[in-house]
Amino acid sequence: MTAEYKVHGSVAVITMANPPVNGLGLATRQGIVDGLARANADAAVKSIVITGAGAAFSGGADIKEFGTDKSLQEPNLLSVIQAVENSAKPVVAAMHSVAMGGGLELALGCHYRIAAPGCSIALPEVKLGLIPGAGGTQRLPRVIGVEAALNLIVSGEPVKSELIAGVPGQKLFDKLAASPESLAEEALAFAQSVADARPLPLVRNFPCKHPEGDAYFQFARNMVKGMAKNFPAPAKCVDAVEAATKKKFADGMLVEREIFINLMWTPESRALRHLFMAERAASKIPDVPSDTPKRDIKLVGVIGAGTMGGGIAMNFLNAGIPVKMLEMKQEALDRGIGTIKKNYESQVKKGKLKEDKYAQRMALLSTTLSYDELKDCDLIIEAVFEEMGVKEAVFKQLDAVAKPGAILASNTSTLDVDQIANFTKRPQDVVGMHFFSPANVMKLLEVVRGKATAKDVLATVMAIGKKIKKTSVVSGVCDGFIGNRMIERYSQQAGFLLDEGATPQQVDKAIEKFGFAMGPFRMGDLAGNDIGWAIRKRRYSEKPDMKYSKTADLLCELGRFGQKTGAGWYDYQAGKRDAIPSDVVNKMIEEHRKTLGTAPRKISDEEIVQRLVFALVNEGAHILEEGIASKSGDIDMVYLTGYGFPIHRGGPMHYASEVGLFNVVQAMNRFAQNPMDDANAWKPAPLLAKLVAEGEAFQ
Repeated sequence: MTAEYKVHGSVAVITMANPPVNGLGLATRQGIVDGLARANADAAVKSIVITGAGAAFSGGADIKEFGTDKSLQEPNLLSVIQAVENSAKPVVAAMHSVAMGGGLELALGCHYRIAAPGCSIALPEVKLGLIPGAGGTQRLPRVIGVEAALNLIVSGEPVKSELIAGVPGQKLFDKLAASPESLAEEALAFAQSVADARPLPLVRNFPCKHPEGDAYFQFARNMVKGMAKNFPAPAKCVDAVEAATKKKFADGMLVEREIFINLMWTPESRALRHLFMAERAASKIPDVPSDTPKRDIKLVGVIGAGTMGGGIAMNFLNAGIPVKMLEMKQEALDRGIGTIKKNYESQVKKGKLKEDKYAQRMALLSTTLSYDELKDCDLIIEAVFEEMGVKEAVFKQLDAVAKPGAILASNTSTLDVDQIANFTKRPQDVVGMHFFSPANVMKLLEVVRGKATAKDVLATVMAIGKKIKKTSVVSGVCDGFIGNRMIERYSQQAGFLLDEGATPQQVDKAIEKFGFAMGPFRMGDLAGNDIGWAIRKRRYSEKPDMKYSKTADLLCELGRFGQKTGAGWYDYQAGKRDAIPSDVVNKMIEEHRKTLGTAPRKISDEEIVQRLVFALVNEGAHILEEGIASKSGDIDMVYLTGYGFPIHRGGPMHYASEVGLFNVVQAMNRFAQNPMDDANAWKPAPLLAKLVAEGEAFQ
């Protein structure tokens, strides 16, 4: 049983005890119901307190039961709340730390509520593509008002208990405790004070109206539509709260339940629930136990004060970790510090950062021109030029000066981490930490595990990734790791589409309409087309059988490297980032088609999307099979947080499973017949073929 029962004088206390956040799993739900029955049967008990052990009242549904039979078994949460409401003796919710989702709905079913200051109150179901499903949309408007409740439900964001307690007329809290420490004692005293109160107050019986009615809800719908065009749940939150104001409570509950069940089956909710689980699973490494000892990281060294080095340094400064930055020349250091200051000053100007915080962060930054001064660093990350000879020189220097046990990390985006590790006498301490640009903004961190990387190094880097608020995903060693290895196939298809009749703007528009933040050609212009050019030159000698369109090379030969040169696949005006279709580029593509002897054909947006996305999927299946990624959710996290894949689609591997892997392979077989394409690229990965044969999806 994960709910404890104790009697203190005339008060029975039911304590939810299902760490870490007292999720309302089947055993906990059963424990609450059994505790209520026991208290009501005991003549010595006059009132009841429900609270949570440890660091939460309750965070809501138990994520361990997501998608299992246990989540559906009785008593479900609706039944638990009904048992609370039907208790003949008053039930007081003693809320602290976290009261979210089903936890808040449970509290709303209690007769009275007392909260500790600092308690986070939220109904975050919208973040899973759902609405609250146990009365949250019907009860919350009755205690804090329609507008405040709808704002809380649509945003899913937490609000502190003391802010709500300070709102005139609120009925969510009957009392705010003096402190978190005094909550238990004050809850017992409050429960004793209401022991004889009758009739017992029920939130369901409180009035719920909005003075403007239809006009307000129409305004709310318009606002929500503009903010969440790809997600149905926010608009449905409005429908459910409106029902609370216009229908009897029981009828409003039926509306809420119907909406909740229908949303459960939408692809958007499935995608968001997949994202929720995949994000948590990404931090778990199959052969590295969660209790693996971690190395202490008190000082971080960053080699290179350029755009990437400066961005990497900011992550650690933001987390309160001192950074020592190394450059070879004072001017380069001055430039790098100037950029960091400029970034922070911009945040201060926008009101996102306070002056004192800015000063604190800059005080944590020190600089040096000597490798010797990195000798006290616990973690050293190099962000130097992406060339193996340069990396070799850096790591040999680090091997000579770094203290024993220091973690040596490379920010390489494609190079062999095992080769880099072998430049040292301590390969067990070497790891890849591939940040994405701009490093102080992008959420993704690819953690590249070398064959010699020690388990405690991996555990430490994953923990530090969490501390600097990154989504860290482990990758094995291969050319390009997970993200860049897959994007090469995506870019390859984008080039073939130009050869066959599409324009850069048509390809970009099609994939952006699908939901990508940016199409392949706008992305190339932003990153710098010369980067891809350098990789292709390497490919021509390493993989002579790999086929590419020549358009990207021709573009680079014109010096059109992208936004940094004011011209790439698009034209750019000075100081602006607007991508303007280029006559020069379109003419170049047409001329190239003539040299190939091909007439342009009309290409549908559907074909563009399928070729780009399924190219990612097939390469992702190879990556899974080779063990470069341990699970398909890791690949999805890389693409959702690092490459602008649409969140409402759930990542390339999840999306492929939604489409049906049989259908994906059928489309790939069609594309393989295209003489302008690369037939080898469309040969299904053995894992993909196996899953189709077994009628399975990516797990």
